[in-house]
Amino acid sequence: MLSSTEPFEWGLGIGRAGISEQQRRLLHEASEFGLQNGFTVPIHDGRGPISAVTFATSTRHAIAFRQRVEEHRRVLQLMAMCFHAHVRRKLTSTRMIDGVQLSPRELECLEWAARGKTAWEIGRILGISRYTAASYLNNAKEKLGVRTIVQAVMRIAADKGVEQN
Repeated sequence: MLSSTEPFEWGLGIGRAGISEQQRRLLHEASEFGLQNGFTVPIHDGRGPISAVTFATSTRHAIAFRQRVEEHRRVLQLMAMCFHAHVRRKLTSTRMIDGVQLSPRELECLEWAARGKTAWEIGRILGISRYTAASYLNNAKEKLGVRTIVQAVMRIAADKGVEQN
């Protein structure tokens, strides 16, 4: 189902010729949780399907649900794509500071350093060795082109000030 880029409706009341036994079981399980009918928008990127956004209802009246979906199909697709884009931005695994990409761990270590924590303390907090924490801090300093952790923290603080517009 997600291999297609087209949105699709699903539910026990919606005849889907050729669905597998596994798909049929999934529909039955969904109905046990109160999800009777749905409209799913597959989200694809250049590598294929990566996620899906589903609008679902607990009503057993598939006809009324299908009418609403048909009336608002394009709006629902747009909402799904906007929601996905927003979530993807929030969950991105890296952070750009003045065009420099920091890993989540480098950023996390810098944020703890900004709170006055040493590499040893950061290691304890994150469950890593102090040497690993120091390595993340050193990598971040090198990427940001600064000599000290204080300078790196200041670059992050300055970037956050710009980011909050």
